[in-house]
Amino acid sequence: MVNKTSPIRMDATTNTSAQARKSHQLNPSVSLQIGCAPMGTACQFRPLGCDAAVGHDYRPIMDLGIAGRTALVTGASAGLGLASAQALAAEGVRVALVSRSAEKLAAALPTVAGTPVSVAADLADDMSIDAMLSEVVATLGHVDILVANAGGPPPGTFASTDGDLYPAALQLNLLAHVRMCRALIPPMRERGWGRVVAITSATVREPSPNLMLSNTARAGLTAFLKTTATEVGRDGVTVNSVQPGLHATGRLRELYDDLNAVAADHPMGRIGDPTDFGRIVAFLCSETANYVNGTGLPVEGGSLKGS
Repeated sequence: MVNKTSPIRMDATTNTSAQARKSHQLNPSVSLQIGCAPMGTACQFRPLGCDAAVGHDYRPIMDLGIAGRTALVTGASAGLGLASAQALAAEGVRVALVSRSAEKLAAALPTVAGTPVSVAADLADDMSIDAMLSEVVATLGHVDILVANAGGPPPGTFASTDGDLYPAALQLNLLAHVRMCRALIPPMRERGWGRVVAITSATVREPSPNLMLSNTARAGLTAFLKTTATEVGRDGVTVNSVQPGLHATGRLRELYDDLNAVAADHPMGRIGDPTDFGRIVAFLCSETANYVNGTGLPVEGGSLKGS
């Protein structure tokens, strides 16, 4: 159980360079329900394979100019959050990983290069968020980059979604992000540099009929980010969101029964690779992307019907 007023921190400073290199090599013996192609080839959906939590071969494609920066990534013990943390760390960023589960964080930490740290905290609780932010700042000195990510709320339609479920969904997928931004953006503005990237969903563009809570909360977050971006951009702080479609994560298993059929029906004939998604997040945090601000970037392989 997470201590809501005193987060648990695990330090990975004991990792050696050899361990860091090893942790970024795909382990072909690992079997999960979501699959990726072997290292160096395009990600394809297969019944068994690898997830971002296992660790991928992260070789920087270009110098993003963020080596030596610090980052806080929430929802970082698996899936797209972990892939984002791995991509940032591969660029020389020191990363703090946050998730509710200390056990999952302990498993994820060795897959992240450098000297990452982790803090177990619950984004559903404001006191836990505040304690986590204090712990991260005390450990890293300051936070240059915030990658705000949280798991999605339960699926449901207008008729099947009880009204009592809305506050929790809004807290997890909107208000927690607002709280973190309000704490971290002012110091970024004072330093004259900062990056905020929120991982939302492609459904903010085309709402899914069965994701009423997610559609509602994440649409609100998208508007908050856009409004904030117009206010802080002149201080060297960019605020953007990435809107993922179908990617090989555990969340996908919760939403779809037949993932092979989902992949076959996709315009690209496959499901997205979290590794590639993480690199997109890292790019938005880069010096090269310094003029990308207030953008909601869909990363869904062409599945959206609109432009």
